[in-house]
Amino acid sequence: MLSLSNIKKSKGASQKKKIVGRGNSSGMGTTATRGTKGQKARSGVSGLKRLGMRQQLLQIPKLRGFRSLKKKNQVVSVEAINKNFKDGDKITAQSLFEKDLIRDASNPVKILGKQKLTVKVDLSGVNKSGSVKAQI
Repeated sequence: MLSLSNIKKSKGASQKKKIVGRGNSSGMGTTATRGTKGQKARSGVSGLKRLGMRQQLLQIPKLRGFRSLKKKNQVVSVEAINKNFKDGDKITAQSLFEKDLIRDASNPVKILGKQKLTVKVDLSGVNKSGSVKAQI
């Protein structure tokens, strides 16, 4: 009967680990499979020194492009302002955050929209597109 206690690996499924540098009687003795003499046969030589630094640098994948440290504007539409604010309200990043129109009050905010601004509000501390500035 087949059970976990008597399962064996099939023949050739695994190989014994090669143990090198343990004397002549190990079968890999003397030079320990490194050949004779030369820089590669010595101990303490890093892969960088063997390949050459330039060759190593060329093989490493590079991260391309540019990432700006300037934070991107969070966009709020004129339509959302018409729905969520009344006449005379003061619109700041904090008030937009409280109404769940932006994710973070510390990041810059820009109001965009081709729609008509129907409510008369005071926009302070937020950026505005040209079309929104023209309506105010």
